[in-house]
Amino acid sequence: MARRVRQTMLYLPMRVWDAPTRLFHWLLVVLLPADYVAAKVGWMDLHLDMGYALLALFLFRVVWGFVGSDTARFGRFLVSPLAGMRHLSRLRERTPDTQVGHNAAGGWMVLVLLVLIGVQIGSGLGANDGLGVVEGPLAKHISGYASDLLTVIHADAVYALIAAGVLHILAIAFYAAVKGHDLVRPMITGKKRLPAATRAPQFASPLLALLVLALAVAVTVLIATRA
Repeated sequence: MARRVRQTMLYLPMRVWDAPTRLFHWLLVVLLPADYVAAKVGWMDLHLDMGYALLALFLFRVVWGFVGSDTARFGRFLVSPLAGMRHLSRLRERTPDTQVGHNAAGGWMVLVLLVLIGVQIGSGLGANDGLGVVEGPLAKHISGYASDLLTVIHADAVYALIAAGVLHILAIAFYAAVKGHDLVRPMITGKKRLPAATRAPQFASPLLALLVLALAVAVTVLIATRA
């Protein structure tokens, strides 16, 4: 009976992700690896510039997580850890995808990634290259010991971020292969096929997104030029 109900359930395209959230996501996909490569090959000025771009994006996303669209708000997709564990216990069940935004486990994955990105950016602001040539904008305002400690954190914490990123990609592949859920296309188009009775999320104004981005860029410029 349940199978017949699922087969006859009407699915319709529904907008689930706003443009600011999607742009943030894909800019991270480009900038994070590029910034890592720039550091590895010694292009430190480029590494620093892309770090500033990441700082502006990070600040935007944090604020957008409180004032943005329903599916972007932390309060909407962060559920109890127990709910996340229950979701993980049913991973192998091939059930229809009826989730509007992040699922119970995916929400916590987003939080982990944001925290690790924040650690990477924050430590980079006070880090140095050990040669006195390139340093973060806050390095000269803290002790040499503190700057060296942040440099170590900046160099080592990146591997935790890489591991979390790989886990995120593997989870997306798992959902596609085992559960039949396409999580990539909605993040590109903003739309997802959901049961017709699903309640549509509320979306924040694009003008609000531009205002938040402008404030994030302004704070980043102040840090970069006045620190």
